[in-house]
Amino acid sequence: MAASMDDMKKLMKKRDEIESEIKALHEVLDSQKGIGMNEPLIDSEGYPRADIDVYTVRHARHKVICLQNDYKDIMKEIEEGLYKIHAEARQKQAESSTEETPSPTSEDALSRLSPFLVIDKVDEGSPAHTCGLCVQDKILKFGSVMSHNFQNLQNIAAVVQHSKDKPLSVRILRNEKEFNVTLTPKAWSGRGLLGCSFLPIKKT
Repeated sequence: MAASMDDMKKLMKKRDEIESEIKALHEVLDSQKGIGMNEPLIDSEGYPRADIDVYTVRHARHKVICLQNDYKDIMKEIEEGLYKIHAEARQKQAESSTEETPSPTSEDALSRLSPFLVIDKVDEGSPAHTCGLCVQDKILKFGSVMSHNFQNLQNIAAVVQHSKDKPLSVRILRNEKEFNVTLTPKAWSGRGLLGCSFLPIKKT
């Protein structure tokens, strides 16, 4: 089924609703002595803990796990849908151009590996510095973001927030050679979760 922007808006609304629900459930768990997702529900003698509502905690934990699975599924749908929308747009553009225009397949392959960001600052000791990123590195792929679906730096910010404390695959171009690095956005002693800044590369 062809994806549409209306479909994407509905999915993104559903994603936001799931995020809000997960946050509310974590607040419930925090209210139960900050028990979180992994703390034991029984005491040292093997009895249900008397200082918490065990049923509430079990229910909240189960709901969080279910919602996290739903969240993964919906993020996959959004990513695939956006890719289809961009692919359809490229195909229509190719069909309306002259025969001398390169085939959509070759254009697509090239565009996916075209640099769209350049790193203009890396703070020492930051996650970006630790994983090996350097000033003047060009970004070919940042998680699911590539040149064909990159719109602005908000796309990067969204990926960073969703990947907090999780390994993120980044493909870079340095001195005409391509490298893959694993970047883990996380809190550190400086600002932000990366400790680097990007400048968009103007498309020619």
